[in-house]
Amino acid sequence: MPWDRNQMAARAAQELQDGWYVNLGIGIPTLVSNYIPDGVEVTLQSENGMLGMGPFPFEGEEDADLINAGKQTITELPQTAYFDSAQSFAMIRGGKIAMAILGAMEVAENGDLANWMIPGKLVKGMGGAMDLVAGVGRVVVVMDHANKHGQSKVLKQCTLPLTGKAVVDRIITNLGVLDVVEGGLKLVELAEGVTEQDLRDLTEATLVD
Repeated sequence: MPWDRNQMAARAAQELQDGWYVNLGIGIPTLVSNYIPDGVEVTLQSENGMLGMGPFPFEGEEDADLINAGKQTITELPQTAYFDSAQSFAMIRGGKIAMAILGAMEVAENGDLANWMIPGKLVKGMGGAMDLVAGVGRVVVVMDHANKHGQSKVLKQCTLPLTGKAVVDRIITNLGVLDVVEGGLKLVELAEGVTEQDLRDLTEATLVD
C-alpha cells in the first residue's frame, strides 16, 4: 500500500538531524512536527517570524494569534522566539537554516521545483518559497507521486512556473524515496507493498541505477 499523508510525514521526519534549524512548508510538511524522532532536537522556523514551533494544537486548543506561514494555527514552546520577517529572511538568505521540507506540484529529474502557482488560478504570492530553496542547505520535497488524474508529478521537465532551478535534493512521495543525482533520479526506498514497477509506471522522469 502507498504511504498516506502521515506516513509520508513520518518518513520525512527521519531526514531531521540533531541540532538542525528546519523550515516546514505548507501541506504535508507541516505534519512532520508530529513525528520528530526521539533523541533528535530540532528547531522549527516559520518565515513569518517564529523560531521554535511546537506540534500542531489539538482541536479546541488553538490560539488564533499563533499561526505559521500557511496561516495554520500552531503551538509555541518555552524557548520560542519571535521576530519580524526581515530577521526571518536574513536567517534563510544567510544560510542559517539547514533544511527545508516543502510540498510541490511538480519536480523535475534535475531538481527543478514548481510549488507556488498554477497559471490561471488565484494565488496570494510565492511567499518564502523562492528564498528557501535558494538559501537553505538541503531541500526535501514531500508530495503525492501523481496528481488526481493519475499523471506523474515527477517529470523530465516541469511545466508549471518554477520556484527554483536544480534545488531539490530528495523527493519523498506516497510510493517511495528518490534522490536527485547526475543523469536523473535514483531510487532509495519503496513504500511497503509498492513495487519498483509500480513506481516506474508513475514516473515520467529518468530513473538511474
